[in-house]
Amino acid sequence: MNDGAKELLISPDQNPKWRVLVFPGATEIAMELRQSLAWCKDILLFSAGSDVSNHAPFAFARHFIIPAVSQPTWLDELSALVEANQITHIFPAHDDALLALSENATRLKAKVITSPLETCRLTRSKRETIRRLSAIVPTPELFDSPEAVKIWPVFLKPDRGQGSQRTALAQNASELAALLAQDSDRIILEYLEGPEFTVDCFSDRQTGLQYACGRRRRRIRSGIAMASALVEDNRFREYAEAISKLVELHGAWFFQVKADQHGVWKVMEVAPRIGGTSALSRVHGVNLPLLSLYESERLPVRILPGCFRVEIDRTLANRYRHNIRYQTLYVDFDDTLVIRGRLNIDLVKLLYQGINRGVRLVLLTRHDGDLKSQLHRWRLNSLFDEIIHLAPTESKADFITEKNAVFIDDSFAERQALQEKTGIVTLDPSMVELLLDDCV
Repeated sequence: MNDGAKELLISPDQNPKWRVLVFPGATEIAMELRQSLAWCKDILLFSAGSDVSNHAPFAFARHFIIPAVSQPTWLDELSALVEANQITHIFPAHDDALLALSENATRLKAKVITSPLETCRLTRSKRETIRRLSAIVPTPELFDSPEAVKIWPVFLKPDRGQGSQRTALAQNASELAALLAQDSDRIILEYLEGPEFTVDCFSDRQTGLQYACGRRRRRIRSGIAMASALVEDNRFREYAEAISKLVELHGAWFFQVKADQHGVWKVMEVAPRIGGTSALSRVHGVNLPLLSLYESERLPVRILPGCFRVEIDRTLANRYRHNIRYQTLYVDFDDTLVIRGRLNIDLVKLLYQGINRGVRLVLLTRHDGDLKSQLHRWRLNSLFDEIIHLAPTESKADFITEKNAVFIDDSFAERQALQEKTGIVTLDPSMVELLLDDCV
């Protein structure tokens, strides 16, 4: 994103039906909410969060700084933000925020999209959740004290935590005592050594459970499933039905299960929100955040999962802030726009981003052949405002005089000559991502 991105995107051409705030905006949950809702015609997205350095300003065009829910003024500042921006709905994007928003929902002039307060309070405590669920579904054994442990190892996790933060494995009594001394809030659980699954669910408050689909957590980093695949098993639905009959759940929610040494699936926790890797359900045809918004508005919905197999593998994504200003974008053809007989998709995306912003697009090339037929082949006939087809001896630097332009070419010599003559920004194809801005 450049520093002017917000000015370019802040004023939508049409007034959306719903103005949705994601809070806080920097979590993995927030990023999935963004992907799920950004391109819905009825929604304009906002985000808010603390002033600690985070990714939200790079992903949301309308991002605001307000304190975290642990700070005393957070509710007043959030309320002011909601009123000033006519926010209609708030999506909690962190477990602490979920409970805080639920507890203060009546003081906000926007709907908080989650389950009832009693459910939010229950599920925020892993100890109480396991105790409540143990009567209806298999759960890991919960030890009330170190003295109650008879089988080792045991697993420790915070009663109120998220991801894999502050979790640990104790192999014996001395290790357990040391770990509890470090953090007395941890609960002591039976160690489950089998595979782990997250089950994404959706419930309507009148018609009940509408969707329950499991995904195998194949690779986990900081408690987040980085590789996952959909898994069909009737037990997921059975467990979901049992849980939803005991606990009132509205919209999207999920639970996690893990197998013990005998292969019995045991429910470890429940959360009344979307999971960070629920993108897998989304691309399979079930947009849980959008469905939750519809559920909050009491709109009828139908769910149609895909009839195909899919898995997900996640990694870091790069977004940038810079001070580059340009009104004209010059690009080369051979080995820049088309490389090894394939279109450079990132560069094509940048060109269409330029169209959205009113940037003038110029193709500047010495292509040795029928350029017109090549542009036709690649469906690029009408993409450029101007096409400059140079003779072999002509210099590209002689055709660019603007200062507010960017030049993209694979040739170092071309970029060097142009930068020395004009001082404009020059990039090679590997640098294109610098200019891509997908703030929503």
